[in-house]
Amino acid sequence: MKKWIYTAVLLLFAGALAGCANQQKTQEGEQRYAYPLATASPEDTVTQIYAEKFVEEVDRLSEGRIKIQVYPNSVLGGDRELLESCYDGDIPFIIQNTAPQVTFIPDTAIFDAPCIFKDLEEVRKTVDDPEFFAQIQESYRDSGYELLGYSDQGFRVMSTNKEVTSFEDFSGQKIRTMENSYHLEFWSALGANPTPMNFSEVYIGLQQNTIDAQENPYEVIVSNNLYEQQDYVVETNHLPHLISLVVSKDFYDELPEEDQEILIEAQEIAREYSREASDERISQRIKTIEESGTQIITLDDETRQAMIDASAAIYEDIRETVDPGIYEAYMGDRD
Repeated sequence: MKKWIYTAVLLLFAGALAGCANQQKTQEGEQRYAYPLATASPEDTVTQIYAEKFVEEVDRLSEGRIKIQVYPNSVLGGDRELLESCYDGDIPFIIQNTAPQVTFIPDTAIFDAPCIFKDLEEVRKTVDDPEFFAQIQESYRDSGYELLGYSDQGFRVMSTNKEVTSFEDFSGQKIRTMENSYHLEFWSALGANPTPMNFSEVYIGLQQNTIDAQENPYEVIVSNNLYEQQDYVVETNHLPHLISLVVSKDFYDELPEEDQEILIEAQEIAREYSREASDERISQRIKTIEESGTQIITLDDETRQAMIDASAAIYEDIRETVDPGIYEAYMGDRD
């Protein structure tokens, strides 16, 4: 109950901020209060880098006229609460992973299609492609949001105490996943035993052997010291960990075109800046893991192909869920 009350108070605070945002022009035309930009991620993350660079560029491009304040670490709510508050216009800006958005924006299920990219360059080229981006952007608009762009934290990889060098080695491993039907289906297809669990319980779960393995980007594995409880990190690279910069559609539509263009340009600069930072941080994270004695395993082509073959039913499920144009633009001839 105390936690619920605390969250409610924070959300009311966010509402007050946004309410002020609707009246934050003085007679001289100056912005009186900063618009909130909220995330559920800690400060030491690529999400924060993306957010801070976006805020910095908006301030620069508007010559100090548009002010935004970053609220990280779930201060204004978790991912679901942030999506709801953004939809209502209480929090104009949010940055978050795409996984929690499937319930609100069904076409984002396309990002749960596993094992379709060879490298991050291919991922970024696909999500930045004008044809694909225009279509997925329309899906956000239909759901009450304006999508400005995507950054990323690289690929999601698996950490485990069992050496994985072949497809058969996935069998029986109890792996923690998010509460996402496509993620659960994927690990089941590999023969593993997917187990949804709150992220806050993962470290203890690994420590007490409640679970054998988990999957996350390198950034999360190191920042939360998960590698300390694991003998191996397996570069499954099964999903890109995309981070979206989203605006309340009602808020965005009320902005002058000049200000909309400022937000778009600021996002493009922040996106490239945060992607470069992500690449550097991944290299640092890998070094940290290797120095700890945890072994990093790169899967061979045969194992990768077996993972792709096992995912056939998931591709079909996603094809039936998302817009056909979005599916074709994202998947191409990969499936």
